[in-house]
Amino acid sequence: MLSILTTGGTIACTQDEAGALVPTITGAELARAAGLSDVDVNDVVRLDSSSITLAELDDVIARVHNELERTDVEAVVLTHGTDSMEETALALDLMHTWDKPVVITGAQRSFDHPETDGPKNLAGAAAAGRTLTPGVYVHFGSRTLPARGLRKAHTHDLDAFVSEPHGARPAPCERVLLDGFHVPIVAMYPGAPASVVAAVAATGVDGLVVAAMGSGNVSEQAGQEIGKLLEQDIPVVIATRVGRGPTELAYGGPGGGSTLADQGALASGPLSAAQARIALIVALAAGRDPRELLL
Repeated sequence: MLSILTTGGTIACTQDEAGALVPTITGAELARAAGLSDVDVNDVVRLDSSSITLAELDDVIARVHNELERTDVEAVVLTHGTDSMEETALALDLMHTWDKPVVITGAQRSFDHPETDGPKNLAGAAAAGRTLTPGVYVHFGSRTLPARGLRKAHTHDLDAFVSEPHGARPAPCERVLLDGFHVPIVAMYPGAPASVVAAVAATGVDGLVVAAMGSGNVSEQAGQEIGKLLEQDIPVVIATRVGRGPTELAYGGPGGGSTLADQGALASGPLSAAQARIALIVALAAGRDPRELLL
């Protein structure tokens, strides 16, 4: 039997009187629309995924693990908003020690849209869950992609997700709690002043992810502030703001990626800034070297 857990998102949204999309549809209604039977459906939360906190993510992961523990469940399908699907997918993947698959899906169009894509995506995710090898996947727009390296590449296309090539999956962690860790993302732009990093650092960060330019470069002033964090043994991961391709810390100069790496900064590799943040938080929570989870 498949277990379906729902968390809201566009797949569960309808338009309110003002025309805004809000999650209103239950998991049972989604399953019926997808023509699914022999499934166990439970609603976890009903949120826009841009609002999911680390505490709520901990709850979602716990619920998924509870379902995976059941001997009568062969796979778990999780419906989720697309805004933060890549984060939840990687968090589940980094803590997936089960011999069953988890498949995440959602929609670009609301449930009441005349050409909604949600029921088709859910039906496809259910079918994939019955055939996939153990692991965590996203099924979207008729494609099934691995969680690691996943990123949303288009705001409206029905096949919105892509997955960057990556090496061997790192050894997973046992389930850890993520709530309480403060790891923000700072976006870079040409000539970014030191204050862009300093203001965030002043909030008391446990780590920092930088969405850098190119293959991993920042302004000279920002680079100097990042260096101050590294001197305090605060981990810094350099990702790229570019839509596709890995982060490679290759350039010299005060804000160059190679210079930052020499000071101790880590490259996100195939992971987006969003996924790099999750990997760093999981590493901190599990007491793992972040390098192990950024491979």
